[in-house]
Amino acid sequence: MRKASLLVVATTNRHKFEEFTALFKPYANFNLAPAQEYLRNADKLGLVETSDHYYDNAIAKARTCNHGCHYPSLADDSGLEVDALEGRPGVKSHRYAIPKAGQTQDQANNLKLLDELKSVPVNKRTARFVCHLALVMEGVLIHTVGSLEGTIATEMKGKDGFGYDSVFIPHGQTQTLAELGSEFKLKHSHRALAAQAMVEEVHKREIVLAKP
Repeated sequence: MRKASLLVVATTNRHKFEEFTALFKPYANFNLAPAQEYLRNADKLGLVETSDHYYDNAIAKARTCNHGCHYPSLADDSGLEVDALEGRPGVKSHRYAIPKAGQTQDQANNLKLLDELKSVPVNKRTARFVCHLALVMEGVLIHTVGSLEGTIATEMKGKDGFGYDSVFIPHGQTQTLAELGSEFKLKHSHRALAAQAMVEEVHKREIVLAKP
């Protein structure tokens, strides 16, 4: 069945899709669906992330998804930039470390990050989450950016989150994102800010999400 307001999210990351679904839920004309429901070989979307720039990777995933399913497609490329590490892990955030036996990718990434910062003073552990969001449909490309400034904790804390949420403390807060929880993230995270900007841009341009 043709769904006129369908927006396919170019990711196979369940946590990321759930977060985007929650972010766009307040907007009635955004009906999100995961890529694997409308795109063959959706698990290969990550293969097009070959650039060292978030912008290029987000657009590449959105274009690939749109070309394969013909629905408006949304993709992001996000990362954690740590000043003391000259911006690392950056675009390599998702596969920053090689997990050991019994470790998840997130655990391995966080442990590597904490180890690299173990000699860095607390006041020098500044960092930011960055999200580049791309929407691609017939003849249209919209790109928005969101960022969240903060610092890196000295240990992992909190259970409500994924990625680097358990080690990232937003400015003005004393807890990590994983401790602050989903309600805080839906208002203040890098993806939340990029999503809010995307909705505003779609409405400003009076774009209708529809399959051609």
